[in-house]
Amino acid sequence: MENPCMNALPLTMTSSQKQVTVCIFGTGDFGRSLGLKMLQCGHAVVYGSRNPQMSSLLPSGAEVLSYPEAAQKSDIIIVAIHRDHYNFFIDLTEVLNGKILVDVSNNLKINQYPESNAEYLAQLVPGAHVVKAFNTISAWALQSGALDASRQVFVCGNDTNAKHRVMDIVRTLGLTPLDRGALVAAKEIENYPLQLFPMWRFPLCLSAMLCIFFFFYCVIRDIIYPYVYKKEDNTFRLAISIPNRVFPITALVLLALVYLPGVIAAILQLYRGTKYFRFPDWLDHWMLCRKQLGLVALGFAFLHVIYTLVIPIRYYVRWRLRNITVTQAINKKDDPFSISLAWLSDSYVSLGILGFFLFLLLGITSLPSVSNMVNWREFRFVQSKLGYLTLTLCTAHTLVYGGKRFLTPSALRWYLPSAYILALIAPCTVLVVKFILIMPCIDKTLTRIRQGWEKNSKSSKPLLFRKSDVSNKAECTWASEI
Repeated sequence: MENPCMNALPLTMTSSQKQVTVCIFGTGDFGRSLGLKMLQCGHAVVYGSRNPQMSSLLPSGAEVLSYPEAAQKSDIIIVAIHRDHYNFFIDLTEVLNGKILVDVSNNLKINQYPESNAEYLAQLVPGAHVVKAFNTISAWALQSGALDASRQVFVCGNDTNAKHRVMDIVRTLGLTPLDRGALVAAKEIENYPLQLFPMWRFPLCLSAMLCIFFFFYCVIRDIIYPYVYKKEDNTFRLAISIPNRVFPITALVLLALVYLPGVIAAILQLYRGTKYFRFPDWLDHWMLCRKQLGLVALGFAFLHVIYTLVIPIRYYVRWRLRNITVTQAINKKDDPFSISLAWLSDSYVSLGILGFFLFLLLGITSLPSVSNMVNWREFRFVQSKLGYLTLTLCTAHTLVYGGKRFLTPSALRWYLPSAYILALIAPCTVLVVKFILIMPCIDKTLTRIRQGWEKNSKSSKPLLFRKSDVSNKAECTWASEI
């Protein structure tokens, strides 16, 4: 069988990258998985356990000793033990003096302790070189060869030589080490695995609020209003009719919000006359969430398509068609064919299909496996040029759906317009402002600013950029690099 670690090794090996004996304190799931991975990659592994005789599930080829005996076998000791059990290190201070301790522990809550686990370990064993690593890799990822998981391993420590030796071991395992600096960064590294979709929180909360608002808005117009004035019971619309209005409206608004921060950023750059100033915190965070906003919008668009496809099999629709057919047969008359209505209907469906197709294209292009295959210009063309075309088609799809019914008195219920009219506010605003920004006189000035020109270069002082700095990315949409 081919060694799974061979493809991850560099073409040349330095002396520091030779396989060494590694000691692992702890015989739990992570310790066993890490030891097995190291054995497969050629390392000698010795385990330290409080009960060496009880450790029967360890990989074959590994030696099991007590903590003091195992520590004497290697200069690199991986601590796969919870922080609550660190007290025994006090008795091993002399044995661990000058050795490298790799802390892989995590906590149950963010900022659970005043200091990080790695810093706490360094306080217990001041003579050792403590390095934080491997805490972002799960036991499952090690067992599966990290084929379907992140290969990044964050590493930090105060001793440069110790940190480099640990990073060499990480590379031999087929993983990618990322140097995060001194040991003070360990707290941030330990908090990283505890974050639950940090970049998805804002998009999900925003989409939930939009759904709730438009849902109750449609309930007032389509259920409560008919019941109050006509005593009609339309509660059956809660299952399909109202969701099929809420989902496309939410998708269109979210798609507009993907492009709105880029437009606001361009206006700020024009107003300031320079690109060397930070954007406000809310705009910075908004721009970092554009990819997630776009993917959530695509999910709502999918729901709209599915709900639309089931409309012909609904009981209410089939009942109406039967009644219309019977009524026309009894009266021996039919409705005349309307060319204008046919055009509106076909245009509405065609614009929806084209918009959804480009929507899918944007979503597929945002996937890392696809975006890595295109250069920056191609990526920007798809996400920006085709993105605005998608927004235009989806907006036109909604406009054609409204037809002549936009602001007619019969469309108002309790002076409330139809929900799709509210949905057009954000996309129409984005498209109008974007049209103004691409006018030659304005676009030329904006391009010069993004190339480094400043309106008042003598008094303007460059500041540090944030991740979402759009001097080169103001036109990029939801798949902006994070």
